[in-house]
Amino acid sequence: MSNLGSLLLKRFAAFADTPALNDSGGSWRYRQLADAAIALERALCGAGLAPHEPVIVPVANEVRDSAALIGTWLAGGVAVPVARHAPVTVIDAVRAATSARFCVTNAADQLLTKLGSRPPYRSLLEGAAIIVLTSGSTGRPKGVVLSHSAFAGKLEAIDSMLGFTPRTRTLLVLQITFVFGIWVLLLTLLKGGTGWMYSRFDAVEVLTTLRDRRISDVALVPTMLRKFLSLDEALSRPLIDGAATERILTGGEPFGRELSWQLQKLMPNTHVVDIYGLTETCSSDFFLLAHEREQFAGTIGRPAPGVQFRIADDQGRELPVATTGELQIRTPFIMNGYLDESEMTRSAFADGFFRTGDLARRREDGRVELAGRIKELIIRGGAKISPLELDHVLVQHPAVAAALTTGVPDSIAGERIHALVVPRANASIDEKGLREWIAKRIERYKWPDVYHFGLELPTGRTGKVDRNALRDQVLQAAADAGA
Repeated sequence: MSNLGSLLLKRFAAFADTPALNDSGGSWRYRQLADAAIALERALCGAGLAPHEPVIVPVANEVRDSAALIGTWLAGGVAVPVARHAPVTVIDAVRAATSARFCVTNAADQLLTKLGSRPPYRSLLEGAAIIVLTSGSTGRPKGVVLSHSAFAGKLEAIDSMLGFTPRTRTLLVLQITFVFGIWVLLLTLLKGGTGWMYSRFDAVEVLTTLRDRRISDVALVPTMLRKFLSLDEALSRPLIDGAATERILTGGEPFGRELSWQLQKLMPNTHVVDIYGLTETCSSDFFLLAHEREQFAGTIGRPAPGVQFRIADDQGRELPVATTGELQIRTPFIMNGYLDESEMTRSAFADGFFRTGDLARRREDGRVELAGRIKELIIRGGAKISPLELDHVLVQHPAVAAALTTGVPDSIAGERIHALVVPRANASIDEKGLREWIAKRIERYKWPDVYHFGLELPTGRTGKVDRNALRDQVLQAAADAGA
C-alpha cells in the first residue's frame, strides 16, 4: 500500500538541491525538507507512536508544516491538520474527537507535545493518511478519513488534467487544513516544483508575488478573485499587467459566469481552471478547463479520471436530462469514512455513490450544472461553515437566550454570515462582547460578519425556527435601505 511520505521522499531524491518551498522565514531545498521529515519520523517513533495513530499537526502555511505532515506519515501516523493559531478550545475539541496523544509543536526542531494516553484502535484508520475536519450539517465538525492510496490516486488523476512539472512554480495562500490547499502543496512537491506559501491572503501582496516570482500556478477561491476586482485600478493595474501567471486554479464555491468574464477581461493571458470537488472524494472531481469555458460556461465541466456520477432523486433513482436532483459521485478515491461515525458514513452513500448534498442537473451535452444546495451550509470565501455550529456556540453565552445564523449573498465573499441574537431577560450584551466571546471558541473563518438583535427568532408555518426567513429579512432590510 502506498505511503505518501515514502512516495514523496523517493521523489525528493531527484531534486535534492532544488528549492522546494519558501515562506516569510526563508527557503528550504528538497534535501532540507527530507531531512526534517526523517528527523521527525525518528522523534515520533522514539516517543512510541503506534501504527495508524492520529497525530495533531498545527499548521500556518509555513515550510515546516510540510515536514510535519511528511514525518508523521513516515512514522506510520495519521495527520490531523489544524490551524496553528486556533483557539485552545478548538484544539481541545480536536484532541477529544481524535483521541490524539501527540501534537507536533515544531517539526523543524522535532518538538512534540504529549497530550494523553494511547488512543483505542480504529479499523477505519488502517492505511489512513489524514483526517480532515470539515463542517457538517449536524452542527459538529466531521473527521473525514482519507487513505494514502486514495489520496495518491487522486493526485495522479489531478496531474493528468493539469500536468505539473519541475518548472511549476505555485503560490499557495489556501490553508493546508483544507483538502484543496493540501493537494496543491503535495502535487507541487511530487513533481519537483517550487512553492511560495503565505499564511494569509492579501490581494496586493499576491499580485506582487505573481509579478515578481513569475508564478505559473496559483490556487485561489472565487472570493479572493473578487477582491482583485475590487482593488483600486490605479493600485492594481501595474501589478496585473506585470503578472505572468499561466494558470489560476479555483474552486470551493461556485465560480459564476460574471466573475469568469470579468477576470478574463482583467487578465486575458491567464488560463482559469474551475474545479469542483469534495473533501470526502479527495477533491477535484470535475474540471472546467480554460479552453472549454466558452462552450460549457455555467457548468462544472467534465469528470476527472476515475469519477462516475449520476443525478438522482431522494430514492436513488437516476433522473432524466434537465431534471434537478442530487449530484452523486462514485470513485475509487473515496474516504474511508467519518471518524467514529459509522451511521453518518453509511447514510452518506446510496448504492455506492457518495451523496454530495448539491442539487444539479445534466444538460443535453452531458455537462452538469449546479442548482443549489440540499444541506444547510454557508459557503464564505470557499470555506463551508455549519450555521448550526455557530448557533450552538452563541447560545452558550450566559446572556443569550437564542441565536440563529444564516448565509446572505455577498459580491465579494460569496456569502456573509449574519447572526440574530435574542438576549435573556434583563441581560446586557452587545456586539463587541459577542465578538470577543466567539473569538475564543471557534476558528476565525467561522466568525459572523454581522450581528442583529431581536426579541424572537423567525419561524415557519409549522412553528419551527426558519433560517431562510432570517435570510429573507436581511435581504429585505437591505433592499428597503437602498430604496
